[in-house]
Amino acid sequence: MSEEVKTYTRKQIAEHNTNKDTWIVIHNNVYDVTSFLNEHPGGEEVLIEQGGKDATENFEDVGHSSDAREMMKKYKIGELVATERTNVPEKSEPTWNNDTKNEDASMKSWLVPLILGVAATLLYKYFFNSKQQ
Repeated sequence: MSEEVKTYTRKQIAEHNTNKDTWIVIHNNVYDVTSFLNEHPGGEEVLIEQGGKDATENFEDVGHSSDAREMMKKYKIGELVATERTNVPEKSEPTWNNDTKNEDASMKSWLVPLILGVAATLLYKYFFNSKQQ
């Protein structure tokens, strides 16, 4: 027998927007983050500012880690009622594949001048040595 999930309206959630009672919505889930305010790495002001609101876009814009997403589960108290839900896609944890592309690009950016420098040195030595003979 599964436990029924408690649902809340945006109006109900909006009433919980103080530093003594802070609820937020992220991906249609309702979280009571009051006890987390002092622990939040970004400072309690960030959460209080979002209190009583849908913080999904701000949450995703910051790019929270999978650890942060896992930690959220213990603060979940319910979900938005079905008629008030939105669909904002979850962003995955940043991948660092772009670093490889940047390394390739930076290698190419110094490789051309290096080759030109070596060619210029060889040409200089060729012409300079041929004049001395």
